[in-house]
Amino acid sequence: MKSTSAIGRRAFATLLLATAALAAPELSLAPQNSTGVYRPGEPVGWKLTAGATPIKEAAYVLKRGGATPVGQGSVSFNDGKAALTAALQEPGAILAEVTAKTADGKQIKAFGGAVIAPEKIKPSAPCPDDFDAFWKTKLAELATVPPHPVLAAAESGKAGVQYWQLTMDNIRGTKIRGHLARPAQGLKFPAILFVQYAGVYPLAKNGAVGAAAEGWLALNISAHDLPLEEPQAFYDQQNNGPLKNYTAIGNDDRERSYFLRMFLACDRAVEYLAQRPDWNGKTLVVSGTSQGGLQAFVTAGLNHKVTALLAMVPAGCDNTGALAGRRPGWPYWMSSATGKDQQKALATSKYFDGVNFAARVKCPSLVGIGLIDTTSPAEGVWSGVNLMQGPKEVVALPLSDHRGHDNSQAPYSARAKAWRAALVRDQPPPVK
Repeated sequence: MKSTSAIGRRAFATLLLATAALAAPELSLAPQNSTGVYRPGEPVGWKLTAGATPIKEAAYVLKRGGATPVGQGSVSFNDGKAALTAALQEPGAILAEVTAKTADGKQIKAFGGAVIAPEKIKPSAPCPDDFDAFWKTKLAELATVPPHPVLAAAESGKAGVQYWQLTMDNIRGTKIRGHLARPAQGLKFPAILFVQYAGVYPLAKNGAVGAAAEGWLALNISAHDLPLEEPQAFYDQQNNGPLKNYTAIGNDDRERSYFLRMFLACDRAVEYLAQRPDWNGKTLVVSGTSQGGLQAFVTAGLNHKVTALLAMVPAGCDNTGALAGRRPGWPYWMSSATGKDQQKALATSKYFDGVNFAARVKCPSLVGIGLIDTTSPAEGVWSGVNLMQGPKEVVALPLSDHRGHDNSQAPYSARAKAWRAALVRDQPPPVK
């Protein structure tokens, strides 16, 4: 007779296998070239794999820049496998969109990505001639507002870490709010600024506190002028009320854009860290994902006290992408300008485009780009990275959508960990 523990182990193993089967995608694409990076004219290919559900045939559309069709057709599966090939003669990105039906009529979809000669991808529109002059006047406006930093000490919840809530003044009567933390022992530290992804939500203090435990003077700021730790119902009310579609607020007027206050808050946060007596005067990093990646581009582009930039799937790049037949990224500036003067909205978008800020970044930069990301499409992001003036390392993520399903952003996370490990010791970033 088998022991109870042996039966239990077998049952647990069966459960794991069943769970894995349920979790496996019904249709997946993997690049023939594991990097997802190709030369012009080089065959681009994907391996298609069906899950447990049998699939006989799938339709596909290939889109350059995620928007312009450059091929379509169908592929047949043999033993659950199929192949898809393409080619592009000029620099750009290809998004493969594959659709199939299961035996029970359910429609399933999968995406594949590739980028061709990425280092030669160019912006979809020129930067406004008065871009620098405009932002100079906005920084001057900010300078007329004393920051009046107010620190409220509280328990960090982690041994050896000091923590405060920080409030500062921003333009036009608004506030900047964030979490500040640092090691309890020591006099001077490298600094890191975290900037936030899109949405309206409470700001957990764990980000700043965790970084402080690593040795950082860490500041994490909200993208909004809202209290940091209210009940979720408060943020839901804001999201469904005054901040509903906040990205569209003022998107046809550069003086009224919602992003104006947000971007200037980033600059003020850098200035605050740089004037603190516990900053070591050497290392000041900005780090963010999605909307936070956009803000990281903005921060390093506006303020050259930033010494390193870390950005994962940065949004807000290539607002004018449609002019070059590309899919524009979030915040989908033009589609959010319905009912407004479209030409004015298009002109306004250029003053808040991550590409134009990237062109002014001089510090070392690490950027992760998802090749199946339809929120921050690869071609537009790469066009900005190519304009960066400092040393840069790009991590192409051929299996990554915006959220990084199935741990597809792990290669970027590993590189960001290596960068932070070097930077926290005031060493040069390990640019590959």
